[in-house]
Amino acid sequence: MMTQKEMIHIVQSQLAIDLNCTIDDLNREKDSVIFVDAKENPGRRPYPRKERYFEILSMGKSIVVSATPERLSIAKTHMQGKDRDSIFSLPFIRGLYLHFLPDLEKLKPMSPPANFSYEVVEKDEVPKLLGLKGFDNSIITDMNHPYHTVLVVLAKKNSKIVGMAGACNICTKMWQIGIEVLPEYRQFGLATYLVNSLTFEILNRGRVPIYDVISSNIASQRVAYRVGYYPAFVTDWRVDFKDFETLS
Repeated sequence: MMTQKEMIHIVQSQLAIDLNCTIDDLNREKDSVIFVDAKENPGRRPYPRKERYFEILSMGKSIVVSATPERLSIAKTHMQGKDRDSIFSLPFIRGLYLHFLPDLEKLKPMSPPANFSYEVVEKDEVPKLLGLKGFDNSIITDMNHPYHTVLVVLAKKNSKIVGMAGACNICTKMWQIGIEVLPEYRQFGLATYLVNSLTFEILNRGRVPIYDVISSNIASQRVAYRVGYYPAFVTDWRVDFKDFETLS
């Protein structure tokens, strides 16, 4: 299994590609802001980008802003000389996402909740799960999506699938986790166990598991903490520049 240092290097290397910055930019002094032009670098995670684009990211020290020219100019005007809280409170910043990574020193295998059965589903078998309802947060059903669910750990009750944690291949070395448990089965600890089990399945395949959640989703964050994850970086790209940029 990889070390914590190796995992962070993998993540920061990918973020540097995505944002068109350097690893050093991600680790500069607190409240320093680095502005870079957004580019379609080879190896970028295939998240869709519109003609006008903006992303802000911080791993706890510096802040990196990657954007197309007009939005980058707007960001410089409103962010330079300001502290972290003021920057992340600007009106065009709309919804922060927390990105969790496992603490490999604290991460331990968990015992499964009793009275359920469990199954690991590999890539070639995942399409058989696509017709199930109630699991949109755990599995990607759109076959035209730029990345897909490649690994699933599921829970069954009397042969019925009641919970599912899925990993999608957002890039070669990082797999993103999604979790969903049917409402009537959410008081048994299934979400925590399924994420824990999937985390080890991902690590055993030499990939970095990443768990993303919008900041308002407290229940999902609690799952991450119970499993042994910690908030590694914060981003926002769901921005609203309608009062700041030209419409032409």
